[in-house]
Amino acid sequence: MNSGYGGGSGSGDEQTSNPRRGKKPCHRHSTQQIQKLEAFFKECPHPDENQRRQLSRELALDTKQIKFWFQNKRTQTKAQHERADNSTLRSDNERIHCENLAMKEALNNIICPDCDGPRLGEEERQRNLQKLKMENALLKEEHGRMLHIHSSFMGKLPISSQTQSLGIGSSLSVPGKQNFGQESGGPPLDPEQMSRSSHKLTSPYQLREIQEMEKSIIIETAAAAMDELMKLLQVKEPVWIKSPTDGRYLLHRDSYDKLFPKANHFKASSARIESSKDSGVVAMATTNLIEMLLDSNKWKDMFPTIISDARTIEVLDSGSLDGSVSLMYEKMHILSPLVPAREFFFIRYCRQLNSKMWIMVDVSYEFIKEFQDASSSPSWKLPSGCMIEDMSNGKSTVTWIEHVQVDDKLMTHRLYRDLICGCQAYGAKRWIASLQRMCERFAFSMGLTNRPRHELEEAEGRRNLMKLSHRMVKSFSEILSMSDNLAFPHISELNNSGVRVLLRQSNGLGQPNGLIVSAATSLWLPISPENLLNFFKDENKRAEWDVLSNGNPVSEIAHISTGTLPGNCISIIQPYAPKENKMLILQESSIDCLGAMMIYAPIELQSITSAMNGEDSTKIPILPSGYVISSDGRLDQKGIGASSSSNTRNSSGSLLTVAFQILVCCNTLSKQLHMESVATVHSLISSTIQKIKVALDCSELD
Repeated sequence: MNSGYGGGSGSGDEQTSNPRRGKKPCHRHSTQQIQKLEAFFKECPHPDENQRRQLSRELALDTKQIKFWFQNKRTQTKAQHERADNSTLRSDNERIHCENLAMKEALNNIICPDCDGPRLGEEERQRNLQKLKMENALLKEEHGRMLHIHSSFMGKLPISSQTQSLGIGSSLSVPGKQNFGQESGGPPLDPEQMSRSSHKLTSPYQLREIQEMEKSIIIETAAAAMDELMKLLQVKEPVWIKSPTDGRYLLHRDSYDKLFPKANHFKASSARIESSKDSGVVAMATTNLIEMLLDSNKWKDMFPTIISDARTIEVLDSGSLDGSVSLMYEKMHILSPLVPAREFFFIRYCRQLNSKMWIMVDVSYEFIKEFQDASSSPSWKLPSGCMIEDMSNGKSTVTWIEHVQVDDKLMTHRLYRDLICGCQAYGAKRWIASLQRMCERFAFSMGLTNRPRHELEEAEGRRNLMKLSHRMVKSFSEILSMSDNLAFPHISELNNSGVRVLLRQSNGLGQPNGLIVSAATSLWLPISPENLLNFFKDENKRAEWDVLSNGNPVSEIAHISTGTLPGNCISIIQPYAPKENKMLILQESSIDCLGAMMIYAPIELQSITSAMNGEDSTKIPILPSGYVISSDGRLDQKGIGASSSSNTRNSSGSLLTVAFQILVCCNTLSKQLHMESVATVHSLISSTIQKIKVALDCSELD
């Protein structure tokens, strides 16, 4: 019994003293179970319910045991990875710390590479930093100032810089690049308003912004155009063929298209292609000619009878190209109000081939948003340009190629159809002839050629008069495009006469103040250009047509030769008038193989005298009128030019453009005053043309 009690008592004490009593016993997994679980964990750390039941059957374990084992295994694996990452980070931190200590030690021992002295102290570094901040502030201020100047000039006119002798720039120098808006006083091309240099006119063009990525395309276009032009300069027949009528070289279209296949820019049936090539020797060194090509102002001054406006829009960094690449604009005309101007936005690439040879190529490029100007012929310049070779004697050989496509939507006026469609008006021969003429003029102005003894001896006076006369020719040429002529429906005679009229308010430097009325017209005469110029230059016949002579004879009191031909000269003419009349006439005439011109303007005696004495002539007001004579582009069927008595249009003759300007000195610009002024200038030009026809025995011509 005791034995039974004692046994019972012992059992109760044992339950009370053992703290693990009442808990589930711990079941350790066997080695085989753990190996299978480890293998499955490597394949799938997150088993689903079906996989856990499958493992439970295979390993004789409860599904919860399987679930908890995988949870514990994932936690254990994550902790191991974190410990490994921490260990790696500690190692990297220690390595970086050692490198930092080494760099600090190196900085303490650094020396100046320029003077091998100790490194700059903190005070010196602060001074340099302050200096850089000040320079940065100055650059920002300069940038803001240039932006302000740029915005101030947008839409404003340049004051044409007066240049030596013939107005083509200051002293000649080696050509170099010029930045947008920094060339010889010329402002940037306004994308919304491009103005004539003599009067402000709104332009319909809007330039789009040239992106940096697009500049590489422009460079590639320039390089391709240069390659094409160089090939065109080298090839002969059958690419270039000689015209049987006048000996001009023209491109053979089929041969050209095979050599340079490309799509036509204009698809309309009114589009046509003009091409020509010519060469000649000019009296100017190659480097000076290249300077003219790269400066748009000098380019315009060199060709005043061809280019009425020119701008350099942007000079690009050519990068790999060996030369200058510029985006440019030019407006071309043929000095007649009956023919619309041609406008080009193009790339100009100028490159030196060797020590004596340069080549310049122009090719059109689309950097305008849209074409809206109804007064200009849509034009596209295919690779064109010139090659200049130095002859080492102050002269150069120039070979010129012109290649353009024109959409003749406005239909060329019948008087100028043969001249323009025959590639003479804008052809290479005209560029060469004009270049030869202006280079010869420059040589005479610099005293590089012998001149007759009876001419002005004072060199400064000669150059001043030549600059004044060149400004007169430029001013006259700029009015003849008449792209903004005004219509006057109340004057039916004016509308039917072919006379174009332009009114403008002028107050610019070198122009008289007030309202200026300009009128111009063109007609055909059966007389050669040379004979027609001789008629206008004949002092004994001037009273028959010149209103300034008042029907009295005139006399030449001063003479300056501007070329070897007698017709190339500047004259100061004195009308026969009472002594109290202090007005003289400044006149310049010129002739070349394509035509002639005579421009004149009344100028006060005091102004002429001051210019002859070497005083500044840029402020002398001048209002020119004159005559432009050109071949009509038609050859006589018998091969002989028409005589002055011929009245048939089938014979060759001359196209005469007459242009007059009058100044209305009145502050009240009423509509009635406009009508009276227009009627006056129309009557003047009509009566002058009739007098010319009578004097030339051509009064029966329409």
